[in-house]
Amino acid sequence: MMNYSSGPPRTDDDTSAVRAQDLTVVRGPRTVLHGLDFTVPRGQVTGLLGPSGCGKSTLMRAIVGTQAKVTGTLDVLGLPAGHSALRTRIGYVTQAPSVYDDLSVRQNLDYFAAILDPGRAAADRRHENVTRAITDVDLTGHADALAGNLSGGQRSRVSLAVALLGTPELLVLDEPTVGLDPVLRRDLWQLFHDIAAERGASLLISSHVMDEAERCHRLLLMRAGEILADDTPDALRTRTGSETVEGAFLHLVDAAVAASRTKETSR
Repeated sequence: MMNYSSGPPRTDDDTSAVRAQDLTVVRGPRTVLHGLDFTVPRGQVTGLLGPSGCGKSTLMRAIVGTQAKVTGTLDVLGLPAGHSALRTRIGYVTQAPSVYDDLSVRQNLDYFAAILDPGRAAADRRHENVTRAITDVDLTGHADALAGNLSGGQRSRVSLAVALLGTPELLVLDEPTVGLDPVLRRDLWQLFHDIAAERGASLLISSHVMDEAERCHRLLLMRAGEILADDTPDALRTRTGSETVEGAFLHLVDAAVAASRTKETSR
């Protein structure tokens, strides 16, 4: 089982925001993640790509410490995943918006900011963080609107703004651009790169849209609970002789299927 005990940060790999070895997740009778080995570099945008149902959300829950029945080694920012000291160092956005519909955008952020940074002495800092987060996700014109009256894409951006409070060192974003128009998708990806470049944060962003892979520094390609590749987009295209990351992914899927069939035949 994974170790969640307290202790000093591990410093054996300062270049990795996340490091996994033999990471396995079992849900009921089914193994969802099969002995994964991978790293997420610090200060970069890493894409987690694969079809729906391949295990992306389960992997993200494991990283933020909310997934049950996890075995193997999973270190996050130098600590075991789920360690209490990581709570204010990680921003997490789920697929479903996590906001209160009867509060305005600003009230939602004020509430979560007070949880992250309590006390009267922190009031000015909280106000600055809330204002910055609203601006980052381009919701200044909707700051006083009730979250329940916003569109689905706007509510998703409120959830993203919550994750940006307190300048987290690691952002884990589960399909944050689903349902957004192309202009907003472009602007959010620019924001993701700005956060990595200007704030030094690490981002792990899941998607099943392959053209978003081209926007990442590094990629984890998943299929059926396994990591097919952990490399840069350029290296993947070169390695598979493909013009696009989608072509590289399909090449790797075909190779994995062929290898599986060969294994079954040889039994």
